[in-house]
Amino acid sequence: MTTELSAATFKLADKAALSPAQQQLETNLLTFIREHRNGPKTGLFVIHGDAGTGKSAVLAAAFSQLQALSRSKTPNDLQGTENYLVVNHNEMLKIYKRLAGDDPDLRKKDFQKPTPLINRLAKTNKQADVVFIDEAHLLLTQPDRYNKFTEQNQLTELIKHSRVVVLVFDPHQVLKLKSYWQNTDLAPFLAQYPHQSFNLDDQFRVTGNAGVVNWIDQFTQGQLLPKPQDDQFDFRIFADGQPMYDLIRQRDHAVSLSRLVATADFPYVVNHGTWYVTAGTLKLPWDKVNLTDDPWALRPETLNEVGSIYTIQGFDLNYAGVILGPSVGYDVETESIVVHPDRYEDQEAFKKRDDLGSLTPLQTKIIFNSINVLMKRGRYGLYLYAVDPVLRQRLLAL
Repeated sequence: MTTELSAATFKLADKAALSPAQQQLETNLLTFIREHRNGPKTGLFVIHGDAGTGKSAVLAAAFSQLQALSRSKTPNDLQGTENYLVVNHNEMLKIYKRLAGDDPDLRKKDFQKPTPLINRLAKTNKQADVVFIDEAHLLLTQPDRYNKFTEQNQLTELIKHSRVVVLVFDPHQVLKLKSYWQNTDLAPFLAQYPHQSFNLDDQFRVTGNAGVVNWIDQFTQGQLLPKPQDDQFDFRIFADGQPMYDLIRQRDHAVSLSRLVATADFPYVVNHGTWYVTAGTLKLPWDKVNLTDDPWALRPETLNEVGSIYTIQGFDLNYAGVILGPSVGYDVETESIVVHPDRYEDQEAFKKRDDLGSLTPLQTKIIFNSINVLMKRGRYGLYLYAVDPVLRQRLLAL
């Protein structure tokens, strides 16, 4: 596994890289699987944790260990089990499949998107032994013809076709109404099935101190705190996007994995087939459709693009330059961060849901969730530029 690849995501099944809390979680997971695999009802194991708390790392390590036991020639209680790891995220699926090539106990077919797996298990009337679900907050909560999902809820269907389900869940990373989840939405599932939960609290990605993480958390709740001081974490605010981009290029040249990302606020204007993001004097294209097997952040040419939540969610960067688009502003009277759903250009995210009541609070939550995802990408530094002039001046005044 290359240094760049492992830095971009996590070291698959590297127990030495797991914290004591993560190692305890891995042990608990495998114990739960053994106890519930042959039970009368599907067992549910829920992993909670904010962006950057190492949920995917421990999930990958536990899944690798499970598959090693399943494929072992030495008899054991999990030998011959049929297990899958699913994720409803194309770029993360690429990472899992790529990492599978470095682990003798894993196969690319072990990693699936939820709809194809659900449809195949339903068609063959089979039950998987264990299904791991990374980013379970991205599972669909309504039918989606485009993705060929005709049932009502993907988690319901995966439980129906599995003996044990292990899911990673963070409602602060829900990015679309069609996969809208709240913490309480898990309650009906937990009431029906034997279950166990585990919460990961330690921040492993953002190396900044507690003040930096708290600043981001408060920002995504509408509050603007004084700029935190941390000699070990490079946190800067820019008056223009071009100097921020220049610094990102320098960082990428020095340590790699440094990229610009932005909120989905820039209207599509046909210009020789390219969709641009503007940040002051800076003008760069959005991330293009990626048909390769390489995740967006690992392709050198993407240094000349601006990433989105859909290409960067779940990944580590060394340095992240975040462009806050026109939907993110500042209310001088209330001294708070405000968002404007009418200026958010991700129309797919706000596809109408008649069953959710008033959508404006949910749309607001989705925009703040997207900001949370973007701001927690950088391990060693976060750079910010706000398109809205009032917010920009307020940030610079910090």
